[in-house]
Amino acid sequence: MADVKVSVTFRHTEPSEALRRYAEDKLRKLGKYFYRPLEAHVVLAVDSRERQLAEVSLQARQLTLHSREETNDLYAAIDGVMDKVEQQIRKYKEKTRLRRRGEKG
Repeated sequence: MADVKVSVTFRHTEPSEALRRYAEDKLRKLGKYFYRPLEAHVVLAVDSRERQLAEVSLQARQLTLHSREETNDLYAAIDGVMDKVEQQIRKYKEKTRLRRRGEKG
């Protein structure tokens, strides 16, 4: 399990320690997919009541992933963006596993 260095940025909203901790905890769970340290940057923004978004940029050794989710709740946006990132990681891992075995991916 790799260490995940997380930085959280707030746009157009007051920084909340609860939101920061929630995002950091969710991102640290992604360390189970990697053996080397990761860097993650999260942007939490509020444009209006109905438009709150979370963006994640994840940097691993040879992999860079970006994802974005927009909902009316920041916690739901964090959950949604984490699902997207985890799906991208699984797809990448499956491709590399198939490539090592000599199959097409």
